[in-house]
Amino acid sequence: MGETGFQLDDRRDDAIAVVRRLRESGHTAYFAGGCVRDMLLGLEPKDYDIATDAEPGRVRQLFSNTQAVGAAFGVILVRQRKSVIEVATFRTDLAYKDGRRPEGVVFTTAEEDAKRRDFTINGMFFDPIENKVIDYVGGQADLKNKLLRAIGEPNHRFEEDHLRLLRAIRFAARFGLAIESETLTAVHRHASELQRISPERVGEEVRLMLTPATRTSAYNGLRKLGLLQVIFRFVRRQQAGMVRVFDSLAPGKDIPFGLALAGALVSSRWQGRNDAANQELFSKTVAQQFCQAMRQALKISNEESEDLFGTLEGVGSLLNHDAPTVAQKKRFLARPTSSLSRALMHSVMMTNFRAERIATLLRELETLEKTEFAPPPLITGDDLTAAGLQPGPLFKRVLHQVYDAQLEDRVKTKQEAMEMAMKLASEI
Repeated sequence: MGETGFQLDDRRDDAIAVVRRLRESGHTAYFAGGCVRDMLLGLEPKDYDIATDAEPGRVRQLFSNTQAVGAAFGVILVRQRKSVIEVATFRTDLAYKDGRRPEGVVFTTAEEDAKRRDFTINGMFFDPIENKVIDYVGGQADLKNKLLRAIGEPNHRFEEDHLRLLRAIRFAARFGLAIESETLTAVHRHASELQRISPERVGEEVRLMLTPATRTSAYNGLRKLGLLQVIFRFVRRQQAGMVRVFDSLAPGKDIPFGLALAGALVSSRWQGRNDAANQELFSKTVAQQFCQAMRQALKISNEESEDLFGTLEGVGSLLNHDAPTVAQKKRFLARPTSSLSRALMHSVMMTNFRAERIATLLRELETLEKTEFAPPPLITGDDLTAAGLQPGPLFKRVLHQVYDAQLEDRVKTKQEAMEMAMKLASEI
């Protein structure tokens, strides 16, 4: 039960109440789409969508609290107690002209509605009153056989909506399904058309694919079917087959999108045994290029961009020095992206790139993490001003060196720190 006292089961009860109201008013109404798939897989649906033969105006008559978010496409949001439930009229779609949405819809039967959906596992209905599945497209058999299959002719499905190319790989990875052969061929054939979809929508799908524990399967699917090079088309010098960095990135765990992109991008440019080229991937310049490319291709958020940059540049702050000092390692630990950089370093180590050095660094960082690695500075700019120094670029250099000395226990008191600061100021 959450803070509001609202339980997950309440969503189902509220959805059943909406179905019951529609049925008592003379209409057909079922649970539809992803919630049916999830129930058959034994998973807790995130929400319950309803499909009905009641047209939008009729739905609004039957329920007092509604919102017409997509009435032209037959979609009404119904508020039932604390739940907001999507109620859609059975429909078939008119022609798709932009590779994303139909020009319009025609209201129709449940069977025709099922046939216009993307994949058989998402095309089933469930009658919660009679507790039975209504399956016009063979979704139950495909779930049993662990297959992802497009409904109808696969090329037609992907020509209608190019985003389905990504959804195919995401669903296959998430649920451990093999993509049926004709559907697989069609995904590969239409891969280049993904460029027609807005970066925001592509980013949303890639985010859902690459952050869960199933991301390796999704990444490999993107790579093998030619979608990875479309998504990362703004990244220079891609390598088709080097995926080991990504494969060993925090296995079995969900991760932030910035870390996932860092692993994917490093993998896409990994140069085999070329250590010099690989080390360049963690430079500040390349990290900035990666961030710019992902803002262009996926419209990643500022926070995700900061995670991506910090992850890559943080690795470089250690690996691009022959022997990082104690102060450099402690400063690294104080970074907000330190844990992300360490996860990436571990996956890089698994490719045998500087494996011994990285292993040593990770052990040293683990030991330092148990200490007070980010103490408050003993002195500040105000202390330097009070001592008669003029504020300016000098302050930053002096304070940086004094703080390094503090991190390495070379100065332990404010007096010692001030003495060092004044000496440095006279020499710089």
